[in-house]
Amino acid sequence: MSEQSNQPRCPRCAELEAEVASLKARVAELEQIVAEQNKRIAELLERLNKTSANSSKPPSSNPPGFKQAPTKKRSGKKRGGQRGRQRALRDLVPPEKVSQVVDHFPSDCDHCGKLLEPGMAPSVAAPVLHQVAEIPPIEPHVTEHRLHECLCNRCGERTRAKLPGDVPQGQFGPRLTAILALLSGGYRVSKRGVQRLALDLFGLSISTGMVCKLQRRTAEALEKPVAALLEHVKTQNVHIDETSWREAGRKAWLWVVVTPLVTIFRIAQSRSADVARELLGSEYKHIAVCDRYVGYLWVNNVQLCWAHVRRDFQAMVDRGGESRAIGEHLLGLSDALFEWWHRVRDGTLARSTFQQYVSVLRKECRKQLELGTQCGCARTAGTCRELLLDERYLWTFVRREGIEPTNNAAERSLRHAVLWRKSSYGTASKTGSRFVERILSLTATCRQQGRDVLETLTSAIEAHQLAKPTQSLLPQPDHRSAAA
Repeated sequence: MSEQSNQPRCPRCAELEAEVASLKARVAELEQIVAEQNKRIAELLERLNKTSANSSKPPSSNPPGFKQAPTKKRSGKKRGGQRGRQRALRDLVPPEKVSQVVDHFPSDCDHCGKLLEPGMAPSVAAPVLHQVAEIPPIEPHVTEHRLHECLCNRCGERTRAKLPGDVPQGQFGPRLTAILALLSGGYRVSKRGVQRLALDLFGLSISTGMVCKLQRRTAEALEKPVAALLEHVKTQNVHIDETSWREAGRKAWLWVVVTPLVTIFRIAQSRSADVARELLGSEYKHIAVCDRYVGYLWVNNVQLCWAHVRRDFQAMVDRGGESRAIGEHLLGLSDALFEWWHRVRDGTLARSTFQQYVSVLRKECRKQLELGTQCGCARTAGTCRELLLDERYLWTFVRREGIEPTNNAAERSLRHAVLWRKSSYGTASKTGSRFVERILSLTATCRQQGRDVLETLTSAIEAHQLAKPTQSLLPQPDHRSAAA
């Protein structure tokens, strides 16, 4: 044995061993590369397959041909009105608002053919009313103010008359200014579109520069009433959300805060928590319904949006593998939760019973999230860990009445602004941003309270032009009782 061990090793064997070791190292290196590439491919595929159903992407970003699963089964009935339905008829204009009344009488009897005269034995039945609405040709009411000069016999100097205090300094009155501003802010008409509509509808020639100037004046008129709304929302439970915007070619953010009767918009350069603190107040003590963005979690009382959470669950299902079973189980739990919640809203399930049901469901939901943290998919495990950290914020609506489980109110409010952004590409200056946020705040708030948007805006512009107190946009007692 000693002689055999002392024999020199075969050079070829040493070369083979070294080559095998090198190949093993290379295989290990390639396996690591393949694993990294597979991980990268999985990430790219998940990013490619993101839709509005499994992420926070808007529906407008869905790829061509994408069809979301229907929320309810088809009834099998034909489209349109069904037999026996109650017809939706247009309400008649009250008599005091009818411009003209024309009486019609039959000329001959439908039964025997005898000629009839209007004064012959009128029927006791009330006449059938048929109202026809029409818009007469619109011609602006133009008032020409002539500022004359007079020569002073004493000093020989000339003096020109000044406009009275109740006459606007500009060339457009409050109502016309409000109409043109509302076309932009309420109906997303472009500046050139406003220019063409002014000519087509009113016969007025107006430049796009004047449209911008009128928007700036409107923003100035709305500064104080909208500022009062901002103070009001700090005392209410709110829905809060944000979306991207463009200001002067740079990325900005459009924020929205929604209460039952007031909505505030704000364009800011940042998406940081500082903007949320400015909108809600650093000492905010009420409940904010929001998504899982960390910029809101400084609020003590939060309700996380279950619509966003369900998208996370759907993303788990779409990843497949271990994630699929966990995501499907969590989606089933959320389906049951919403079924009970809808019954609570409809009054067919007592809140106390609902709370008992949810106490059992909450334990099962937490169990599934804990299982998710141990699955092999890193993204699913991370999502489950984040949800467990904020788990207490998922159930605020169960404890507190008047709180919704979703942030749909804020997302619906942002929809109009998002469509405006897509057609206008944002704003070109801070002045334009002030117009956008204030006109959006006014129109949304007026519609929540059932106010006439045009009349309210006209009143605000008129008050600003005449340096008078502006009508408040804050909810009045009758609005509160109507909402209740």
